[in-house]
Formats: sequence, C-alpha cells, structure tokens
Amino acid sequence: MKSSQAIVPCLWFDNQAEEAVKFYSSLFDNSSIGRITRYGKEGFEFHHQPEGSVMTIEFELNGQPFLALNGGPDFKFNQSVSFYVYCGSEDQITFLYEKLTDGGSVNMPLDKYFWSNKYAFVTDRFGVSWQLDIEDINSTQKIVPSLLFVNEKFNLIREAVAHFTSIFPNSKVIMEYPFDKSTNLPEGTLLFAQFKLNNYLFNAMSGGTIKHNFDFNEAISFIINCDTQDEIDYYWQQLTEGGQEVQCGWLKDKFGISWQIVPAILNDLLNDPNKKSKVMNEIFTMKKFDINKIKEAANG
Repeated sequence: MKSSQAIVPCLWFDNQAEEAVKFYSSLFDNSSIGRITRYGKEGFEFHHQPEGSVMTIEFELNGQPFLALNGGPDFKFNQSVSFYVYCGSEDQITFLYEKLTDGGSVNMPLDKYFWSNKYAFVTDRFGVSWQLDIEDINSTQKIVPSLLFVNEKFNLIREAVAHFTSIFPNSKVIMEYPFDKSTNLPEGTLLFAQFKLNNYLFNAMSGGTIKHNFDFNEAISFIINCDTQDEIDYYWQQLTEGGQEVQCGWLKDKFGISWQIVPAILNDLLNDPNKKSKVMNEIFTMKKFDINKIKEAANG
C-alpha cells in the first residue's frame, strides 16, 4: 500500500496495534490493512519489545493513510489530538457512535449543539478520541485530525496556524471562528480554525480558560514523508525551532506537537529482510535521519 500523501497520523499503542487496526478498519468504508513491520533484536535497549512482535502497521480508513505503532506503555492517548469525522448521514453517525462508545466513554453525548445539528465527542476502548459530526465536508478527507490547545496554550491557535502554514507547501487557512466578545478575551482570540498543510486538513480548537489535565504528547504524532535530504533538513529545522529534537526522526515543535521526519524509502527498507537489521542498527544512532547513511547501511 503506497501513499503519495506527505502527512500521515501515527498512533502509539502499548501492544494493541493489531486489535485496534482491525477494529478501526471495520468501521469505515474504503479501509484496508497494509504492511506489517516486526521488531528484531536491534535497538532492544530503546524499544524493549520482544523480537518478532509487531512494530508498525500501515492502514487506511476511508482511503486515508494511517500508521499504528506498538511502542510500549510510555505514552497514553488523551483529548489533545482527536479525529473529527464528518459523517454526512444519520446512519453513519449513529453507527460510529455505537461502535466507538462500546467499551469506551462519552465526553459529549450525541445531540444538537450550536455548531452542528448532531454531534458527539467520544473516547474509544483504546483511549483514542473521536469527534463525530453529522455534517458533510467538501473534501475527500472525511477524517480530520483535531488539535486541542489547552491551559497556557489556549490562545495560540492563530499563531500555530500561521506558523504551520508558513512551513508547508500547498497550505492555507480555510476557516477561523473567534470567541464571542462576551468572554472578555482579547479580540480575535480563536475558538476554532480549519487549515490545510500540503493539502491535508487539520482542525484546531481552543480549550478556553478551563483547566485541563492533559496536553500534546507522543501518543499521536504526524509523519512527514520526505523524498530528499533537503526536505528532511528543511522540516527538521523549521519544526524544531523553539521545540525539541528527539530520537529516531522524532521531534516536538514549539507547541509540543510531535512530528516524525522520515525518508519515504524507510518502510521499504524495513520490509526487506536482507536490509532491515542493518537499517535498524543505523537509525537507532540518529536523531535527524541521514538518507545517505541509511542507504549505506542498507547496502553494506
């Protein structure tokens, strides 16, 4: 399963990736399960996963690529990143609501709200949060990652959207919705925004002045697949500004959102039994990925 899409959401599970992917794939039309990569002996001191166990699973929901990762218990899903589903019909929203709340929980029940004739905010049995909206969207992308800015970040949506759209090509702001003036917040403080990065839709929402006990973490990250070292260098420099470099191509931007800057060839190399162990040994020594060094290791 190949994807020309530059941005792919990655979901970090403890060891439930296979179960979760099968479950999600049963919920959406035009869904499929692709390549499975397994852990080897390499890097055990970092990942602590048994040799032969599932590392990653490529899958699609509604034709949109995702990646599931069994990374261990370090990070837990929370509401800082959810998936906003534009259902488009009564049947679809009812079906998803029933399935996703089975073994999960309801944050906001299925009902009419000022922004939608029918909407719900739920958390599934794996801890992943979903926003369900009966409204349709004029896009083939019906599942949209939604970033929730909370606590001291609640008023940073405008800054974040401007930052991201300045970095990615084919980007634009689609919609901005400010807080009501009655909140006495500075004029123009955004409650909601929708924007595109490299033609991939995101929503951003503000948690307001209410105190929340969560923030962005590595449980949901966004993979940027890069064809060249110049692309890797560019995104790494732009997104680590004010943020933090992490291991194996991971970084946190200045808002705390996690990204993976990855050579597009990496999954092919990791699925080649003659190259996998050599590539794994090499990438565990890196923060920012070096394509030439990875290729040299693969062919060494």
